[in-house]
Amino acid sequence: MAQHFARSLLLLTALSASGCAAFSPDSGMNAVSELTSQTIKEDVAFVRTAEGAEAVDATVRRLLSRTLSTETAVQIALLNNKGLQAAYNELALAETDLVEQSLPPNPVFSISRISGNGASEIERQVVGDILALATLPFRSDIARERFHQAQLRAALATLRLAADVRRAYVRAVAANEMVLLLTDAKSTAESTAQLAVKLGETGSINKLDQAREQVFYAETTADLATARQTATSAREKLARLMGLWDDGLDFRLPNALPSLPRRPQASPSIEADAVAHRIDLQIARLELTALAKSSNLTEATRFVTLLDLAGISRRTQDPDGAPFRERGFDVQFQIPIFDGGEVRVRQATETYNFAFNRLTERAVNVRSEARDAYRAYRSTYDIASHYPREILPLRKIITEEMQLRFSSMQVDIFALLTEARQRLASLRGAIDAKQNFFLAQSDLQTAVNGGGAPAGGGDNPTTIAAAAPADGGH
Repeated sequence: MAQHFARSLLLLTALSASGCAAFSPDSGMNAVSELTSQTIKEDVAFVRTAEGAEAVDATVRRLLSRTLSTETAVQIALLNNKGLQAAYNELALAETDLVEQSLPPNPVFSISRISGNGASEIERQVVGDILALATLPFRSDIARERFHQAQLRAALATLRLAADVRRAYVRAVAANEMVLLLTDAKSTAESTAQLAVKLGETGSINKLDQAREQVFYAETTADLATARQTATSAREKLARLMGLWDDGLDFRLPNALPSLPRRPQASPSIEADAVAHRIDLQIARLELTALAKSSNLTEATRFVTLLDLAGISRRTQDPDGAPFRERGFDVQFQIPIFDGGEVRVRQATETYNFAFNRLTERAVNVRSEARDAYRAYRSTYDIASHYPREILPLRKIITEEMQLRFSSMQVDIFALLTEARQRLASLRGAIDAKQNFFLAQSDLQTAVNGGGAPAGGGDNPTTIAAAAPADGGH
């Protein structure tokens, strides 16, 4: 009987193994690439070999050989950021869990020999976990959902990095533009302050006017120092995100942000787009599905938590040396006297309900974030375009008119310099407004496709489940 049971157990194991998952050639990266390419349109790579690392290094060096644009900065980060590579390693680990959960449990063979008082006993056992075999399809299905979720997590990490790089790039280039503006302003203020000192020595101006010109020079000098520090810090953050060090730190950035688009993009269905495309919502939907399946599995196994069926073959030798065989089987299971599984079922149910309610809350928040991001995008575009369309042309006219009046000696030099200070303030406002627009543009893309900071503090299943809405009721 034991041999028949062992053969049956091996046959059942073989049949179960026929549907097992296998390792994919790319560790699931193809799905990540498809998801991210729709949004950032850049290549992603999971570096796992020395040859792959050399190819990435060559590509990064080629991209660094020219002045960086937003797209090239994002591409370098996607290839070179080691934190992102670690996220891809987590995806590969998730695939190992998928393969492991799809495999039937290995049968256990044991043999023992006991002797004493002139008698000996040899016992052989083949033990199989019937419960694990029975629940194999459920566990495999849940693991496949978890793996798909891990693919979305990797895609989300990719989008988050791309969004961070875009924001860091905008701040770094805007800081460069501000440094150049203040450098020119400092030069003008220095000349004016020196002129004020000379005029003060001759008694042509009073101490009040002289002090005004000197304080403008001092304030401009302080502003320039602050702008340079801001530019240095912004550049360092961009370098960190791109994973650069040593020779790679010599990358070149443009001196000014690009011009505004001719017209802002229209998004009449911004809420629907956000709900449909947010990857963090897709992650949460899968997590909720996995929780539901886990609840079903808990319900199915609530009264049987341990079931081991052992095929036993004993060979016993009596004191006279005459061997004889004993055959049989042994069944072990818990008797649900004190805990019939109600606690586990209640825990699974409440965990699911908790996740569903948090998901619904997050759905409302996502829609609100999308609306707010689009309003910020439109308002910053209107403000940024207002400077070159209205404010700066008027400032230019005023400056030209003041110079004409100064040439005809209708106004003195200090009136001209006062206008120069006001024009500097307008130019600084224009740079800040343009920076705010490009940051808002990046935030809008993040609100629709994901890639922002994680919702909540952690990445445990319950927290992630609370990050998005389900498709229907529960």
